[in-house]
Amino acid sequence: EAILSCKHKFSKGMSLRIEWKKIQSQGVSFVYYNSEFTGDLRGRAEMLNTGIRIRNVTRRDSGTYRCEISAKSEEGQRLGEATITLTVLVAPTTPMCDVPSSAMTGTVVQLSCKETEGSPPSEYQWYKNGVALLEKTGTGSARAANITYTMNKKSGTLLFNTVTKNDTGEYFCEASNGIGLSQKCSVKRMQVDDLNVSGIIAAVVFVALVMVLCGLGVFYAQKKGYFAKESSSQKKTNYQSTSEK
Repeated sequence: EAILSCKHKFSKGMSLRIEWKKIQSQGVSFVYYNSEFTGDLRGRAEMLNTGIRIRNVTRRDSGTYRCEISAKSEEGQRLGEATITLTVLVAPTTPMCDVPSSAMTGTVVQLSCKETEGSPPSEYQWYKNGVALLEKTGTGSARAANITYTMNKKSGTLLFNTVTKNDTGEYFCEASNGIGLSQKCSVKRMQVDDLNVSGIIAAVVFVALVMVLCGLGVFYAQKKGYFAKESSSQKKTNYQSTSEK
């Protein structure tokens, strides 16, 4: 549960009007109005004097709340308000990891990791063959390791500008936000291979040979007159049919 406290110094004999509102990016909405709760808090919140007790808080309850109190007195209407920020802490869930199964050396490869339930937002750590990858800081051990990637712990991306065969391995990502246990995705293997230039050349040569052979076959057929004979035969048939008529 969460308690949003709102204290005032108005006299006990004054007639008080209490309202609670939630301030969101899309506007301001009533939480407690005309002596009853509205919206998501209906049925799971209660008043504590002028404050609020919320039971079974969820991530959707996070936000900024404003308590507004108006009091009638002999001097006239008196107003007061207080603003409270509620942050509901949520442990991360199992992140979704995108790791390509294969890649060619020299190409750009990006691995991604993301989970959306954690509050505050999670940070991400990538592992290769069970060992945590270093951040590319340009100094110290990270610089000495000649790192070829860039790891963004905020977004969860692992970017290889020019992937090499040494980057072949088993990768997984871990999400943590300081609340509860960290969570990791399943291990996925990325295989990096050299571009098979000889295979590509062989395929191109094979296709070229097939095209040449097809061309020679057509030329040979035309030279022997196969296409002309077929045309003459067709004309003869038409002529005989006309004679019979």
